[in-house]
Amino acid sequence: MSEPPPFSPTIMLLTVSRVWDAALTDALKPLGLTTRKYGLLGHIRGNPGISFSELGRRSRITAQSAHTAVAALAAAGLVDDGTAHAGAASTLRVTAAGNALLDRAAEAVVRLDAEFAAQHPELREALRTLMDRVMPGS
Repeated sequence: MSEPPPFSPTIMLLTVSRVWDAALTDALKPLGLTTRKYGLLGHIRGNPGISFSELGRRSRITAQSAHTAVAALAAAGLVDDGTAHAGAASTLRVTAAGNALLDRAAEAVVRLDAEFAAQHPELREALRTLMDRVMPGS
């Protein structure tokens, strides 16, 4: 009989992340959002006028992928690009409909956080402490 592998923080965090990501995916689906769209909308709302290049960097996707994703968000009425013509810098902004959707998504995240905290209060506090130490001011 072989011994179990040693504890790996990397594997543990990836496992927890996948479980929580699946729960977030399920919570966002009725709103017509994916975690990527939710993140993109959040970046745009938090940084009005953000460029496609910067949006791509923050989202860890290419600028071309950011253009494609934003075009879909704009077609859905969630994002507006006030200068959507070739050669001009973009001025991306979340529309009123996009803001309302983000607010509804935030309510879903609050519910998930409450569920996770009720199930594992010590994990929530440990993660908060670790995050404060690793990424001060986040």
